[in-house]
Parts: sequence; C-alpha cells; structure tokens
Amino acid sequence: MKRKKLRHSEYYSMQDCFDKLYAQSVSGHHFYDLTELKSSKDNIQLAYRSIKRNTGSKTAGTDKLTINDILPLTVENVIAKVQTMFKWYKPQAVRRVFIPKGKGKTRPLGIPTIWDRIFQQCVLQILEPICEAKFHKHSYGFRPNRSTHHAKARLEFLINQSGLHHCVDVDITFFSDINLGRNNAV
Repeated sequence: MKRKKLRHSEYYSMQDCFDKLYAQSVSGHHFYDLTELKSSKDNIQLAYRSIKRNTGSKTAGTDKLTINDILPLTVENVIAKVQTMFKWYKPQAVRRVFIPKGKGKTRPLGIPTIWDRIFQQCVLQILEPICEAKFHKHSYGFRPNRSTHHAKARLEFLINQSGLHHCVDVDITFFSDINLGRNNAV
C-alpha cells in the first residue's frame, strides 16, 4: 500500500482489518457476509477521507453534487447516510462524458454521484485485500502499487531472460463494448 494510504488506514484502525482479510484470503478462507465491515464507522470514515482527497470529487455526477456539497455535513451525518445506503442501496444513474483520446477519438467515462463514490469506496476497501491475495503477482492493470512502469520492467526482465527480442503491442478496439455474457469467443 502507498505510504499515505497506509497512514490513513492506520489512523482509522482499518489496517489490521485489511491485513487480516488478506491473510485469510491467502489461506483460502471463504467470505460470506462482509456488510458489517463495509458499513463500519471506521471504514466509512476512511472512504470519506479518500474521496475527499481525490481531485475527481469536485466533479459532479447526475445529481449535480460534489464533495463541496457534502463537506458541511458532520462526519456522523455522512456515516449515518452511508450506513442507510447499505440497507437500501440503489445506485444512481452515471453521468457520461467523453474524454479526448488522441487523433480526434474519444473514450466514454462514467461519473457516479458523490454518494455512490463514497459507497463504492467502502466496498472497495474491504474487497481489495481479499482479491489482491488471489490475483496473479504479475498482473499490473488497475491494482494498488502497480503501474505501466512495473509491467514494462517485468517485460524487459522476461525479454532479457528468454533471449527474445520482440514484443507485440495489442490493443483490442472497443474491448469494453463487447458483451462478455453472450460472447464466448473472447
């Protein structure tokens, strides 16, 4: 975990919980009901703090609210709202914007409401240590403490070890648009 994130999780007494979840997952433990952990006061406070620090929190979702609209609430009010969401959660519509990709192309980006982002962060914080324990150690996409630089370094290592001198870059156009539920070809 990044140092700053580690300090935050220690501050809210969640690091021991995350370490325990990771260790249990490594040992093959099956998890059934994590709602109590996801909706705990400390987990919500950590999620709220993480979202507040993210520059994207100043971007509104479909409800037009940003983090600045939530800041006047007390932490207790935020906790109560999120805990209620865990009882009756229904995600709001996502605001769709198109980000320039280069060569005149764009890619779609979905922006959840600020409350959905806090809720999703609560879930992420509990599921991440469980899933991280199961993921392949050389998987680098969208994972904590991993980047394209790590993937490139691993690729260079494998090229040097194998004596191969070529690398093929593959970009599957519109991969995210493929319905994997009905398409077994992928």
